Amino acid sequence: MFVCIVVLLSFVERRRKIYRFEERFPYLRGRFGVVVPLDFTGTQRNRWSYAFAFGAAADTMVHLLTGLILPFSAPKWIITFVYLLAALEVGVAYLPFFACLSTPHRCLGGVLGLIYTLMCILCLGLLIGQFGFMIVKNSVSHTSAHTHAHTQGLTPVSLSRLMKKSWFRRKVYDWDPYFKFPNRMIGTAVISLIGLYLVYHLSFYSLCYLFAFCPRCCLFGFYLNKISLFVCLFIDTWYVTTSLAALSSVAHISHVLVCYRKHIKRLWAGNRSFLPEKYRTLNSAVSMVSMCVCVYVCVCYLIVHFVLFIFGMVLVYLVIWKIELNGFLQWSNFIIMMGLLMMQVLLVRFFFLQDKLSPEDQQKPLALNNRKAFHNFNYFFFFYNVILGVGSCVLRLFANSFVGLLLVSRIDRTIMPRGYELMDKGYHTWIGMIMADHYHSNPITVCFCHLLLMRTLERERESDLWPCFNSTSVVGRARARWLLVYTLLRNPKLVLLRNRQKCNHDNQEELLQ
Repeated sequence: MFVCIVVLLSFVERRRKIYRFEERFPYLRGRFGVVVPLDFTGTQRNRWSYAFAFGAAADTMVHLLTGLILPFSAPKWIITFVYLLAALEVGVAYLPFFACLSTPHRCLGGVLGLIYTLMCILCLGLLIGQFGFMIVKNSVSHTSAHTHAHTQGLTPVSLSRLMKKSWFRRKVYDWDPYFKFPNRMIGTAVISLIGLYLVYHLSFYSLCYLFAFCPRCCLFGFYLNKISLFVCLFIDTWYVTTSLAALSSVAHISHVLVCYRKHIKRLWAGNRSFLPEKYRTLNSAVSMVSMCVCVYVCVCYLIVHFVLFIFGMVLVYLVIWKIELNGFLQWSNFIIMMGLLMMQVLLVRFFFLQDKLSPEDQQKPLALNNRKAFHNFNYFFFFYNVILGVGSCVLRLFANSFVGLLLVSRIDRTIMPRGYELMDKGYHTWIGMIMADHYHSNPITVCFCHLLLMRTLERERESDLWPCFNSTSVVGRARARWLLVYTLLRNPKLVLLRNRQKCNHDNQEELLQ
């Protein structure tokens, strides 16, 4: 079935390059072109249909992530090749979906897609509806309406209209009616959400038996009261961290889409200030290869969940449990230390800084009152602040680790400090992806090329000699050759400008015939 679909779609595809041996088979002339399953560069058609196709493949991809594809033990060096072959197998298995969606022959693609997805469910059922729509509407629109609308929206009149925005667009989310996400971003978001849902349920139900065993701990008597309390805290921490990790992953997926639109629109406007210096002239090969890298939202969810669970257990064991057993007395030193730190800030604000220059100012100016008292204050608190520096360093380390952990699933911003962005492969992938999309789907460039191509075709059609040279019939080719001979006889100097190798090849074929 798979081979028949690919062969039929390849048969209806036309090639631009025609070989000599195809002249003997007029019906096969230019047939069997290359089948393109998905255009990652510029097409905006069937975006949600491609997303449904990615959703149909999500379950198989999650099985690849679990690593249970080898039923036997194998050498370490061969595992990478096994995963590569497994990924290629997934691509081959779901190739008919994308090939039927991307073919310009809508009716044939719809029929083949319906046959191939007749017994599938959920995402495949949505694909069936799309293929049925393709059969009913057997027309192809080569123009991108959103591209022309975006270009027209750059005029001053359109910009003045866009200034009037609703409250929701001004305060909550400002969408762009003329912007469309490419197929890759829609498919990536859908497959990430489905994969996140599957991994969430897998991790949630993996400890069901353990959670069911927890209430029985109270039946063993008085000596296991502390263990039962610890197990209950374990369960509560697991639920809380699972929900936090899932919500953060969903929020990051949505935020990545928003950042993609923002970065692409900045690149369209010629603004590259948000890119690091080393990324403003990125390698072209890296940009195109980066488009093939799949997001790792599911893996990041597992990492975030695991580390959040460890942080939660440490917090519960060292803080909440200690407070429940011994009260707040054990944390009195930490509370007093934070109170002294806040007291220093308040003393400087109210006693050592001058008043505001204007009532409308939000902060006091950096001008001192009681300068000598301020120097004595700094001197005596200097030695105490050295001790506070140790605790501040530890708190800073934990804060940076926590924030970096939450941002590990976001590839639209680097988690490395400035100057070390090259070490962040996810951010490197993001920059290459948006640069490739910018060069291949810039609406102004696309509109300009479209107008230039249409104008060129109109000029060619207006020419009287163009139908003669473009003809594929025997009479048309004979007339073209007669005009060529007549032109060369009238202009002998043009003979030197002809391609000698091609001419000799043509003469040899004529002599052999």
